[in-house]
Amino acid sequence: MKKYKTTFGLFIFLIFIVSAVLFNSCNKITYNANNTNFNSTINNNTQNNTSNDTTQKTNNTIKNYYPFKENMRLNYKGSGNEYASKDVYVDFIKGNKLQLRSINAGTTIGQVLKYGDGQLTLIVSKGEFYYRDDLTSLQSNVNEVILKEPLQKGTSWTLADGRKRSITGTDIAVDTPSGKYKALEVTTTDNNSTIKDYYVVNIGLVKTVFTSAGSDIVTSLKNSIPNSPVVQTIKFYYPKITDTDVAIMYKKNTVNLKTNEDIKNIFQANFRKTLIDGTLPLISNNTKINKLYLNYNENVVYADFSKEFVTEMNAGTSKENGVLTSVVNTLGDYFNVKEVRLTVDGKEYSSGHILMQKGENFKVNYNNATEVK
Repeated sequence: MKKYKTTFGLFIFLIFIVSAVLFNSCNKITYNANNTNFNSTINNNTQNNTSNDTTQKTNNTIKNYYPFKENMRLNYKGSGNEYASKDVYVDFIKGNKLQLRSINAGTTIGQVLKYGDGQLTLIVSKGEFYYRDDLTSLQSNVNEVILKEPLQKGTSWTLADGRKRSITGTDIAVDTPSGKYKALEVTTTDNNSTIKDYYVVNIGLVKTVFTSAGSDIVTSLKNSIPNSPVVQTIKFYYPKITDTDVAIMYKKNTVNLKTNEDIKNIFQANFRKTLIDGTLPLISNNTKINKLYLNYNENVVYADFSKEFVTEMNAGTSKENGVLTSVVNTLGDYFNVKEVRLTVDGKEYSSGHILMQKGENFKVNYNNATEVK
């Protein structure tokens, strides 16, 4: 997927131009099949709640209509556009912030929603988000109010791009593959299109209908699967000592990421062991990864290890180069970057053989790396 993501992004953009589905900014999405603005966490009681009208009273809050739930996979069926179907996962819940991951046939988008001051607001949106990273602490790059209290017909607001959004009903019948409901209807309009979102108490968003030029793109809740981690495949690189040199080998490994799980723990566990016979682990059992994150401004991965990374490596120059190449390749491939900054307890990497200058990065190098099935 990573190799084709630029092509996908351009193709999706052209598709949505034709469909009058446009981005409001470089990362903000007005509506398309990838738009996690319209996703929410839900529980298992998704079947036929049309008789439970009492749950739709206007004294409910946004927390009722948009519950934050861990480890939920939401499966949406789409029509009218090949990207309208999608799976939505909950990456992080941090206080009043919810980070979602929306995956469709073309791309993956990460978004952060914040609940406060009587409204639910999209504050961060990150396209082509194929890796795990906590976006909840990033500076806001979007400011789009998704829901606003009081949740009653007539509540309305204007979005930054000039579109109008309002609550147009509190007890609207809606039919989805997961069941029939009485829902809160939120309508968004501009000069060329209309979006209707339908939210249900204790469930969340169950349906979105985008209408433009007489045609509809529909995304409807099909089912929800509790206790569903995000499943990713990662290439782990390891050095193999030969008679004359150090060979770099790699093997794909499937990992499960639950809500709020830090990706650095996944790398730490896999660096401490080897997945390939005859290769070496990258770190000792005492070595810890203190920090691991992607610097978005520099497009560089920062990885800080404990001192044991160096003191317990017990390596000559060739082996050390093999270990460092393997660490850098693994992290670089996962985050799709070309450079990695390795530090030890906050200081530049330094050993008896290699001394990195302040601000100096290691370069990813996949030359002659061999895959092991």
